[in-house]
Amino acid sequence: MSSTAARTPVAFSRRDLSARGVVVLAGLAMAAVIILDLLDGRLGLVFSLGFVLVVATAPLSVVDGSLFTTAVLPPVLLVVTLGVVAIVAQQAIQVDGLPDSAGAMGTLMGGVIDRGVVLLVGEALALLAIGLRLSARVR
Repeated sequence: MSSTAARTPVAFSRRDLSARGVVVLAGLAMAAVIILDLLDGRLGLVFSLGFVLVVATAPLSVVDGSLFTTAVLPPVLLVVTLGVVAIVAQQAIQVDGLPDSAGAMGTLMGGVIDRGVVLLVGEALALLAIGLRLSARVR
């Protein structure tokens, strides 16, 4: 006879990812988001929503000892993903007032500054998720 009892949080925690696993999966997820968003030739709403979802869910999937990694992940992930796009498809990062002659580094800085609100929302949600994980662990 099979048991259909609900799984306990301890049973679910055995499936948590390491810090390296979360970083790799976040990078792969952002690569998929970028590929989908570049179908129209520029980064837009899909990139922003995908970024927020990736960084907000990362703390929910990591082991407790690696929560710090997910706290510093949002800015690093944003800079790295926009850096790759600035090198590979610079025209996809469109920033008002940025001249076409701006190089990859100028486009990267403009793109990060232009997506500052997205970074703040993603970081706030990640920190909220970390706080919820830590408060659940204390109980």
